[in-house]
Order: sequence, then structure tokens, then C-alpha cells
Amino acid sequence: MTEPVFFKASRRMTAAEIAGVTGAVLLTPQHAKVIVGRIAALSEGGADALVFAADRRRSTDLHRLSAAAILCTDEVAGAVPPGIAVLSSKSPQRAFAQVGRLLFPETAMPKGMTGESGVSPHAWVHPSATVEAGATVEAGAVIGSGAAIGSGTVISASATIGPNCQIGRDGYIGPNATIQHALLGNRVIVHAGVRLGQDGFGYVSGPAGPEKMPQVGRVVVQDDVEIGANSTIDRGALEDSVIGDGTKIDNLVQIGHNCRIGRGCIIAGQCGISGSVTLGDFVMLGGGVGIADHVTIGARSQIAGGSGVIGDVPEGSRWAGYPAQPVKAHFREIAVLRGLAKARTRRGNADE
Repeated sequence: MTEPVFFKASRRMTAAEIAGVTGAVLLTPQHAKVIVGRIAALSEGGADALVFAADRRRSTDLHRLSAAAILCTDEVAGAVPPGIAVLSSKSPQRAFAQVGRLLFPETAMPKGMTGESGVSPHAWVHPSATVEAGATVEAGAVIGSGAAIGSGTVISASATIGPNCQIGRDGYIGPNATIQHALLGNRVIVHAGVRLGQDGFGYVSGPAGPEKMPQVGRVVVQDDVEIGANSTIDRGALEDSVIGDGTKIDNLVQIGHNCRIGRGCIIAGQCGISGSVTLGDFVMLGGGVGIADHVTIGARSQIAGGSGVIGDVPEGSRWAGYPAQPVKAHFREIAVLRGLAKARTRRGNADE
């Protein structure tokens, strides 16, 4: 871990405590009282650090490891040098993340920018808005008429909450974010610069050029959703745009009007999702995926980064390419093209 200028550990833990919290097995009981005060990369470590090793392939230099404790699989455990507390887990990275959240809780839920509590005298809150006790509205924030902010939620500096918007409890709205025509559930994290509820991109052809279609829907964000910095979600035209429980959206993602995103989806950075797209539950989109309008992607499907999806994808599928197709077909085509290229090169060399 780099120099802890911005994040300081809130507590320290023994190896025995880590085993109890994560369900890992402490293979070196003599090290039960070893103290962990921070987390670090396997390549860095340090005297009071917890590290993790997911598999042997990424753990070739373990003999050089310096750490207080390591979370690892059984296949790696035997290669750990003496003197280090060894905690065996079937999912070391997940256990490592669990401990990291306990040591550094602010990394899991962002904090405000000014350190204020309650409603700042430098915020503007409409008299008809409701801010529950325990909520924080920082300097420069604007809360519109009829809006409601739940207890435990932080509205960061210079964020704007539009009229009649509803923000649930224990959430976070980052600096300079704009929330309009939207209903947000509990524990929703909206990072800096996000725009929710602006016009959808809807036009019809007219004699003088494109004419605007009215966009009278909303954005509905369910519980435990996280939306990355500078992402945008358009409000629906006649229906709502909906983001399902527990979905995680990376930075710089565009989601068009009328989209319905299922529960537990993962959407990586720079994805562009056109209007009226439906993602089933637990869909995963790699970085830079583009999806054409009115496409349905079935539950638990995975789309490789950089793919362009122009048609429906069945449930549980893995697709890749531009245009996207099933992964096996995609790589079969690549293999054929490479073979043709090599054959042509060989013929060219023979002709010389």
C-alpha cells in the first residue's frame, strides 16, 4: 500500500480475528496474535501488512515475501516463508476485500468534502424540501422544492438535487453531481459529476429537421447501487429508466432512456447503452461495450470489452467481437483469419 496520506486504518486486527471474520482457516496457529494494521499488494507487503495470493500463477516470488499475514489458497500456502501468518481461503481476494473494508471503512462509503454535519448554512434548501435528521447537506449544495433526503445520506459540496427527487437513507451524492426527475433507494452511492435524469435522446423527423419527443419518465435507482464518476443515466421517455438492486456502474458510462438494468449487474467504464435496452440480472459488460437500442441481454450473460451488440443475447451467454457473437464463434473466425494471413505470407515469400 502506498503512503497512507488519504486513508488511515480505523483499527488493527489479529490473524485470529481475521480468520473469525472471513471464515479462513489459520494454518499457523502460533501466529494467531500477529497484528495486521494495513493492506498491501503481494509485491510490496510490509511488516504489519495483510496481502493475498489468489493462485500459484501469480505468486511466483513468494519466497521474497515480507508481510504480517497472507490470505491464500491451499495450493499456495506451502510456499509462504516462515514467520508469516497463513490464512487459507477458497476465495482469498474476497476475504481480503472484507478485511480491507473493516480496516478502511471510508473506502467503502465515501465521506463528504467539507467535514460538515447537518445542513450547512452555506447550502440552499427549499423550504418545502425534507431533510431527515442525520442527513448532511454540505456547502454549495442545492436541494429543490419537494425533494426528500433520507437520514445518514451525505449530499456533497455543490451537488444539486432537483425538485421532488427522493434520496433514500445512508447514501452518498458526490460533489457536482446532478439528480433530476429521479428516485433513489437506500445506500446508493453516486460519485462526483454524475448526471441522473436529464433528457433522453429522443427525436422524430420533421420538415425542418429533428423534432424533440417529450421525455416525461423518471430514473429509478434501487437499493445498494453504485454509479461511477461522470456517468449519465437519461430519464425515460414514457416509461422509467430503472437500475436494479446492487448493480455497480463504472466511470464514464452512458445509459439511455427507458433502459431497464437488472439486479447485480456489473457495467465497466466507457460502456454506451442505447435507449430501451434491457439487461437481465447479473449481466457483466466489459469496458467500452456498445449496445444498440431495443436489445435484450439475458440474465448472467457476459459481454467482452470493446464488443458491439446489435441483437438479442440469450441467457447465460458469453459474447465478444464487433459485431458481437458467441465467444467460440468469435475466436474461431479470428483463428481462420490468422491462418489465411499466414498462408498468404508464405505464398508471397515463395513467389519471391
